[in-house]
Amino acid sequence: MKSIDKCYVIVYLYVDNMLILGSINHMIKSTKKILTNKLDIKGLGVADVILGIKFFKISNGLILSQSYYVEKVLEKFYNNDNSTVKTPIDINTHLL
Repeated sequence: MKSIDKCYVIVYLYVDNMLILGSINHMIKSTKKILTNKLDIKGLGVADVILGIKFFKISNGLILSQSYYVEKVLEKFYNNDNSTVKTPIDINTHLL
């Protein structure tokens, strides 16, 4: 992570997957340029899904969802039963 004033860029690296996030495009582009000079990287555009986490861009930030991963796991184990189940917690409880 690099932070200058109120701007930032974050580089996440997991095995051979890399995600670059930043508050302004200029910092993202300069980080990509530095990394391209040192590493053999391939830009795949704006991230949609990485490591099973789906990204949704909204006006004031990002929403991260693991529903994509859960659906893939359920498909893998042939559990297509989407029926509801009772839980020991009130369904109106807001989780942070």
